[in-house]
Amino acid sequence: MLTLEKFEEAAEIVQKVTQETKLIYSPYLSAQTGNRVFLKPENMQVTGAYKIRGAYYKISTLSEEEKQHGLITASAGNHAQGVAYAAKEYGVKAVIVMPTTTPLIKVNRTKSYGAEVVLYGNVYDEACAYAYELAEKEGYTFIHPFDDLAVATGQGTIAMEIFKELPLVDYILVPVGGGGLATGVSTLAKMLNPKIKVIGVEPAGANCLQCSFEEGKVTTLPSVSTIADGTAVKTPGTNIFPYLQENLDEIITVEDDELIVAFLDMVENHKMIVENSGLLTVAALKHLSVKGKKIVSVLSGGNMDVITMASVVQHGLIQRDRIFTVSVLLPDKPGELVRVASVIAEAQGNVIKLDHNQFVSTNRNAAVELKITLEAFGTDHKAKIVEALKEQGYRPKLIRPNL
Repeated sequence: MLTLEKFEEAAEIVQKVTQETKLIYSPYLSAQTGNRVFLKPENMQVTGAYKIRGAYYKISTLSEEEKQHGLITASAGNHAQGVAYAAKEYGVKAVIVMPTTTPLIKVNRTKSYGAEVVLYGNVYDEACAYAYELAEKEGYTFIHPFDDLAVATGQGTIAMEIFKELPLVDYILVPVGGGGLATGVSTLAKMLNPKIKVIGVEPAGANCLQCSFEEGKVTTLPSVSTIADGTAVKTPGTNIFPYLQENLDEIITVEDDELIVAFLDMVENHKMIVENSGLLTVAALKHLSVKGKKIVSVLSGGNMDVITMASVVQHGLIQRDRIFTVSVLLPDKPGELVRVASVIAEAQGNVIKLDHNQFVSTNRNAAVELKITLEAFGTDHKAKIVEALKEQGYRPKLIRPNL
């Protein structure tokens, strides 16, 4: 059972390994939403995510015998690092089963804390099933990443810190994968202030808790598809589900495209790297209909692979019309390329890439295709460049950028 005494105990214990993540006021997000928005930057923890809280507190509740058997867990990455780091602090063995899709940065960091890493399955649920098999076979003590009341208690210490800094907070937005973080935060928040609103935020492509709420029971999704790998969970926790039903006021789902925009917002306005799962609560701000409220968005982690980061930035620039591609047809004769380039230069467009295809037409003198990928200042500037090409007799056609 989750109690205030347990939360207080956990807050004392996790202080030994956590960084102080003070709330950050966001003028940009506040102006965008008409609320006073604060960020809880758990991406700044030593393991890059909040998961160290639940893992460390859970291990503190184990007997010496349970610790000596060695620990095992399954994780998409952040819980893995939390358990690995906590196990290292307690001086016990840790085996981590991770999905094969886990970003490389999370795999390498987990290994760096001394844990043995086993890659298995495409999603968390498959890795978890295999971890249970290994626990049974080898006698390891299993530490569930979310469906465990002690783990949820450790995660809930975030709410205690929020209330200490912002006692009159109106809304807390919390990411949801399996529901451990949401359970701890919402349960403690309601204990401290029954009138507070706590909203869970899920990826639209992995909305297992939303579906479970609709069905009135724990429900398993047939599949998940989202760039938010840390919250790509098919089934929410069974043990924690009653707490989620009682204490979460609402579930918001967010599309992947919204996470891409949120990533750029955080980089440009807060100079902060937040992983896609951690961005759920930033993207969800635009879904709220309230104004003038004090809102805290929990940024659950910042462990993003550099390749993933590059891809997200690229897609974000395309979404914001900072990068786009046009196709124009022009005669295959000297000087035509220079003429097109001059039109673009006068409109202050910056050419990134050219693709000149002489075989688009059987009559090369009539038309060859030129695909131009450009950098612009945004939507208005993009429209200005396209209009400039039209005025010079070209018929520019917007096509999918291919960088």
